[in-house]
Amino acid sequence: MNSEFSTSVPRLHTERLTLREYRREDFDAFAAHLADPVSAAHLVQADRQAAWRIFCSQAGLWLIHGAGWWAVEEKETGQLVGTIGAFFREDCSVMELGWNTYRAFWGQGFANEAAAAAVHHALEIRREPKVRALIAAANESSLRVARRLGLTYESETEIFGKAVGVYTREREVLQTL
Repeated sequence: MNSEFSTSVPRLHTERLTLREYRREDFDAFAAHLADPVSAAHLVQADRQAAWRIFCSQAGLWLIHGAGWWAVEEKETGQLVGTIGAFFREDCSVMELGWNTYRAFWGQGFANEAAAAAVHHALEIRREPKVRALIAAANESSLRVARRLGLTYESETEIFGKAVGVYTREREVLQTL
């Protein structure tokens, strides 16, 4: 396939994980995650056709903003364990974080590890002044991740017809005397 467009998705590495570009072979796990009512309880549940649009949209954000979503792969096994995003919504200039761990991998700390890498990339590599995460009050596991990342509650907003909290963290600027 020949294309005029090219983009580079930075690869991030943690102790156990590689954050990398989406690949076609990642889609089945992605679609299963969005089709599962338990896994998608705090997302928008989607059938396979809608999941494909979401998958492609998330991958395409890298072309639009030079920021987007990564597939999260466990180094030891090569298994896809979820997705992590550091991206921009159309109407917002603050970089947003999002994380999803596929249900078979819940409770293993992958969301914390991947999200910490994304925060570091956003604040220290890209030098974004601020990041935010939109989290429903009932999403206790994501709220725990946000606290571990140093995000604090700022306000409430609405997304997809649901009330969510806006949790933010600003980049620390060292003062020189």
